[in-house]
Amino acid sequence: MSEKDNKIDFLAIGDIVIDAFIRLRDAHVHCKLNTDDCELCLRFGDKVPYESVTVIPAVGNSPNATVASARLGLRSALIAHIGNDKHGQDCLESLKNNKIITDYILTEKNKNTNYHYVLWYDVDRTILIKHTKFDYEFPKLTEASWVYLSSLAENSLEYHAKILKYLQNYPDTKLAFQPGTFQIKLGTEKLKDIYQRTEIFFSNVEEAKKILGKENINNDKNQTVLELSKGIKSLGPKIVVLSDGPEGAYLYLNDELWHIPVYPDIAPPLDRTGAGDAFSATFTAALALGKTPLEALAWGPINSMSVVQEIGAQKGLLSREKLEEYLKTAPRDYQALKCSKND
Repeated sequence: MSEKDNKIDFLAIGDIVIDAFIRLRDAHVHCKLNTDDCELCLRFGDKVPYESVTVIPAVGNSPNATVASARLGLRSALIAHIGNDKHGQDCLESLKNNKIITDYILTEKNKNTNYHYVLWYDVDRTILIKHTKFDYEFPKLTEASWVYLSSLAENSLEYHAKILKYLQNYPDTKLAFQPGTFQIKLGTEKLKDIYQRTEIFFSNVEEAKKILGKENINNDKNQTVLELSKGIKSLGPKIVVLSDGPEGAYLYLNDELWHIPVYPDIAPPLDRTGAGDAFSATFTAALALGKTPLEALAWGPINSMSVVQEIGAQKGLLSREKLEEYLKTAPRDYQALKCSKND
């Protein structure tokens, strides 16, 4: 097989975890007035019954993205670290079953594979997270068409420099960056070279506010998103994509802001876990398959709609054939519209 035939289409980098979904009934949600700040509430100091537990291996932002791209027909690989334990073996088996190249999964002795607890109430979830501090190493590998970088642990700053070196060695490789919790906490200055190397940036609106230190911005929706998009683009990314939950998603490209609504649910959502990953990965995969950014914008919400019909972030991910079928039968108002232009 030639190097060209062996080339990776979609290389995701990020932590892999096992999610244990704990289905709650005896709970309630408390929201502060006039805000989106809500809390999941359980009785303190009591025994709280739960309905069920569903354990799903090999998830996380980047693993989810890899599975999404593989389902869409791309040759996909994942770089991640696991512990030398049963959970790690379960993750490897799941990835292989999803036709993911696992040659770059690194196993560390005396380390635990990441294991998260998902408190699942109604259609949303609160996740209890703990990232193992792995000794991050970047493996030797050939050129990839796209690198998809997302959530890593808080001790990963030096690892980002290793990733950047790989990208410098392959200037034609394009980078999609969907920062995770700790990457956002690291701040834009420490990751400035990553931002400057980014082709496509993904986050939701609230995360963009945190990244830019604009939590109190309070313009109308389009103006807020436009200001945030310009702020992110000033950090280096060529394309900025911001999701906004049930309000849809925005694309900022060539000084123009575009909006697309959510794809209509085919049934009431079961679990919203992974909707954002499905959107971002599908957008990136569409570009890797030769679609334009506006075409990619129409692909993303379809996979998000499908994912929320199942438990976990991967079961509902679509094949390219099924996604394009949904696109053909989309309602007339499911289209990207230009919101604003930068004068």
